[in-house]
Amino acid sequence: MSAYERAERAVSPIAEVVLAGLMQRRKSLPPKLFYDAEGSQLFERITELPEYYLTRTEARILERYAGQMVEAAGDGLTLVELGAGTATKTRIVIRELLSRQSRVTFYPIDVSHTALEDAVRNLNGDYAGLEVRPVVADYCEGLDGIANTSGEKLVLYLGSSIGNFEPMRAGAVLHSVRGSLRKGEALLLGTDLVKSERVLVPAYDDAQGVTERFNKNVLARINRELGGHFDLKQFKHVAEWNPKCSRMEIYLESLREQTVSVDSLAMRVHFEQGERIHTENSYKFNEHMVRSILSMGGFELERTWTDRRNWFAVHLARVK
Repeated sequence: MSAYERAERAVSPIAEVVLAGLMQRRKSLPPKLFYDAEGSQLFERITELPEYYLTRTEARILERYAGQMVEAAGDGLTLVELGAGTATKTRIVIRELLSRQSRVTFYPIDVSHTALEDAVRNLNGDYAGLEVRPVVADYCEGLDGIANTSGEKLVLYLGSSIGNFEPMRAGAVLHSVRGSLRKGEALLLGTDLVKSERVLVPAYDDAQGVTERFNKNVLARINRELGGHFDLKQFKHVAEWNPKCSRMEIYLESLREQTVSVDSLAMRVHFEQGERIHTENSYKFNEHMVRSILSMGGFELERTWTDRRNWFAVHLARVK
């Protein structure tokens, strides 16, 4: 039986991507592995940290300009959110929509059951006229389930989550989203902007160590779900700014030479001292980068709103 066949027989749905990532010469694990129940809770804590400016800054943009955004998007809108999490910021958009139309159907889409359960629990009953229809899915694979929904769709893709992808892959993800939309339907895309390294690095390596716990939760999840034997104390959280590529890079670095078994995959993974597992990129955008990924995805940029410091931006784009 091959290693891939063993992975397919493993109980956990993360088996295949873990196997593929740890077998590479340059080891990597995809960011979606962060978001089990524990990881989702840790990320909510990250959004409240003083160093993590992204969530607060984007929320302020939405609070100030959501009326303009909704008006520009169109009438009779059905709301879809990619990587919705607990949908906290979405309330701002929902309030604006309900001030303009009597009913709103909201499709929050996320890989985390826990986050969606929280979103439904937090929203249900709070707004007359709102119907929440959660979808547990990886939106990177397409949105076939919402392609034929009634009304014009407004898709939210907030939090600069698009920055987790390499630019070509980001364009492909947007193209996949575009495939479930009709011509003229709208996208609100949040992007973090290029700024000082002194601001960026602490946002991904906070003083309380919450981001470190979030990053190491990938290894803890492998231990829980795949019978891994990672000693989390033997790995260091690393957050580095790469100005050439315009991205933050996140790693887990082995503090010593070690070999780690993963029982469900029948594999042993060797690490040299200082060897790293790449867990995340977070690209920081300028206008050219935004236009480029939108164009690759089949969208045309119409309008951009930013905060006063020009740290973050929310863009309205339309299906071409």
